[in-house]
Amino acid sequence: MGTQPLVTLVPWTLIAQILNLFIQMYLIKRFLFKPINEILQKRRELADQEIRQARDAKAEADSLKEQYESGLAQARDEAAQIVQSAQKEAERKADETVREAQKQAAGIRARAEADIEQERKKAINEVKDEIGGLAMDIAGKVMEREISEEDHRRLIDDFIQKVGEAS
Repeated sequence: MGTQPLVTLVPWTLIAQILNLFIQMYLIKRFLFKPINEILQKRRELADQEIRQARDAKAEADSLKEQYESGLAQARDEAAQIVQSAQKEAERKADETVREAQKQAAGIRARAEADIEQERKKAINEVKDEIGGLAMDIAGKVMEREISEEDHRRLIDDFIQKVGEAS
């Protein structure tokens, strides 16, 4: 019995296997790698597009955030200005009210002083008349003579002047 060699090379079988290998590689490359590469390329482009969209969305969000913050800062400034102007207006109105009250008080005081002066003059005139009458009675009794109206006025004025100097 003869032994067969374990490894033998058959030239036609080797050529057929190499040819089969090239055909399989061509078919795999044509029908498997190309579609897979195309799918991978499409996925890569889709991922890139989504990344670009995300960056654009982030940029837009940042822009909106800046607009919001600037609007908020502007609103705070406007609110502070409104409060400040309201305070100034309140102070102005309070000052105006105080000035008006001072004017009214001065007017009331002036009227009161004028009324007091008028009443004082009226009282002085009444006292003059009364004192004049009393002086006439006293003078008439003391002198027991009749005085003229002119003498009467002169005596009253002298008496009032002396009373005024004494007070």
